[in-house]
Parts: sequence; C-alpha cells; structure tokens
Amino acid sequence: MRHKDSDPTVEELQLPDVLAALSDPLRLGVVRLLADGGERNFGEFCAPVAKSTLSHHLRTLRAAGIVQSRNEGTRCYLTLRRADLDSRFPQLLDAVLSAADHDEVGNHVGLQTD
Repeated sequence: MRHKDSDPTVEELQLPDVLAALSDPLRLGVVRLLADGGERNFGEFCAPVAKSTLSHHLRTLRAAGIVQSRNEGTRCYLTLRRADLDSRFPQLLDAVLSAADHDEVGNHVGLQTD
C-alpha cells in the first residue's frame, strides 16, 4: 500500500481517476501549462481562485498521478507525468490537450510574470 503523500506508480494509475481530475477546467488549465515539459513552482500559477482552492486542485492532480511534486525548502515544484501517462494510457493526454486547445478550456489559468 502506498503512503498517502507518495505519487502513484504507473501501475496504480486508474483511468477513472485521471479522467475525473482532467474534467475540471482549472485543473486542465494547469495541465496545459505543464505540457511544455517544464517544472513550475506552485507560486507561478495564476488562477481566479483562492490559493487554498488552487492547492486543492493541485493535490487532486497529484493524487490521480497526472503531476508529480518535488519539495525544495518551502517551495513545491510540479511537473507533468507525461511519459507515465502515455505509457499507461497511450494518446489520452494528447487527445485531451488537443480538445482543450480547440475549445480554449483552461485559458483562465496562467503563469505569474515578474
């Protein structure tokens, strides 16, 4: 059994969990921002919700196995688990991201600019 603070393994990724996490426009916006393969600090995300709500959405993405987190001091960094998702559910992420781009879903989520 996996510890509640650990990321699920590839074998533990479940399609209903992934689809449920991707069904929210805000979470889908976060995934779109991470799809470039970069690592993002939690504080870089700009969304029209309270930080506690954004934190909840990021935890949901992590619990579903869509993102992984790395802590460095007091900062939390997120990356998209594209390779793991692609190996478990081939072409799913590409199809979802393509549809989101086409329908402009998640455009209200951005990155802070200095």
